[in-house]
Amino acid sequence: MADEKVKSDPSAPSAEYSVGDFNSTTKLADAPAMIDDAEYNPFEHRQIEKPNSTAGSLIHLLKSSLGTGILAMPVAFKNAGLLFGAIGTVVIGLICTHCVHILVKTSHQICQRTRIPVLGFAETAERVFEYGPPKLRRLAGFSKAFVDYALMATYYSAGCVYIVFIATSFHDVINYTTDNDWNVRIYILLTMIPILVIGQIRELKYLVPFSALANLFIVVTFGITLYYIFKDPLEFDDKPMFNSFGTLPLFFSTVIFAMEGIGVVMPVENTMAKPQHFLGCPGVLNTAMGTVIVLYAVIGFFGYVRFGDLAKGSVTLNLPLKDDLAVAAQILIALAILFTFGLQFYVPMDILWRKIQHKIPKNKHMISQIALRSGIMIIMGGVGLAVPELEPFIGLVGAVFFSSLGLFVPCVVETVFYWPNELGKFRWVLIKNIIFGAFSIFALVAGAYVSIRDIIALYTDDDHDE
Repeated sequence: MADEKVKSDPSAPSAEYSVGDFNSTTKLADAPAMIDDAEYNPFEHRQIEKPNSTAGSLIHLLKSSLGTGILAMPVAFKNAGLLFGAIGTVVIGLICTHCVHILVKTSHQICQRTRIPVLGFAETAERVFEYGPPKLRRLAGFSKAFVDYALMATYYSAGCVYIVFIATSFHDVINYTTDNDWNVRIYILLTMIPILVIGQIRELKYLVPFSALANLFIVVTFGITLYYIFKDPLEFDDKPMFNSFGTLPLFFSTVIFAMEGIGVVMPVENTMAKPQHFLGCPGVLNTAMGTVIVLYAVIGFFGYVRFGDLAKGSVTLNLPLKDDLAVAAQILIALAILFTFGLQFYVPMDILWRKIQHKIPKNKHMISQIALRSGIMIIMGGVGLAVPELEPFIGLVGAVFFSSLGLFVPCVVETVFYWPNELGKFRWVLIKNIIFGAFSIFALVAGAYVSIRDIIALYTDDDHDE
């Protein structure tokens, strides 16, 4: 993404944002208490040096959602069955879309109330509590910190999945073609060498070539994968319509991991030339998420039909390694994820560095950045070494981080903003958010339990072959 800057209106509190920023970069000035000025339009007070077009914003949102998660959809369907998987994918996609919608809408409304042209995810949560019910206002600082730290945890944990994914792909290809018998942990250690280099890149503009190559590799890999899925007749009769209740939590957490891109939504919307086109019908959000839901359902459905119970954490790992085309696909997707790691790692490091840089002397910023980044990446690699199994790892990350940040937080933010007199007839907004919040908690608890249980089973089963 380009590093477009958003400047606030001169008459409003100063703030500055970028597409690369997943939180605001400045402290927002205090606004007059409880301003309710229906005539204030925050869109008219945004000053953007290089605004994104509506089409460009759609591409950004699609790029953030169409990543490695789509490759895990066949294994999600394996845990759900054909019919339940198809219906469940659409339902979860609609819930994720709705949660993004209410977050952006609430952000617009709190911007109007406080006369601040633009707010990030964490700042939206902070301002909603700050201007919310009196008993909750003391939680404003906590809500901002919670979102910031949740974003960091989400993207650091997703980075761990990236490391395992890259290592697993090279493990399968190299061991097959060379008759080696190296453990996947050796490949994780080897993967850490380029990871430690790419993770030191601190400017978005230097990550652009890597992102461009990654996008190209992903498109080619998708094409090859679809070729193998559809090249032979598909057998539907031996695939269950519903699998079992015991595996449903893994289905929910995997789909949430695959679809949820909550961290990039506010930066994309904040840098649009016409932000009013983000919501609405068709709108950027509905168009992007509609496309995502269809593609994820198609890949998951037909990928499971093709590979059945043999479906792995990434469908590329199911491709026949005896074919050069399949080998090329595995290598390309591994390189694509490797090249994407820099952008994935940039996000949490940007948040963390803004929180601690004032505590470090300026003449030690360079060495501190190198040491901090290296230390965190080594820890991420250590997590990958501890849990080198891709399938339950994806489920765990989706359950714990993406369900809480992408589903639970938007519901809480909307409820607090409308409390107590604007919750609609029969308080339907409250009832709806309680239902969605309960679903997110179920996905978190049940998904984490099943994932951790499966991880433990992998290392207590004497017959397990690492």
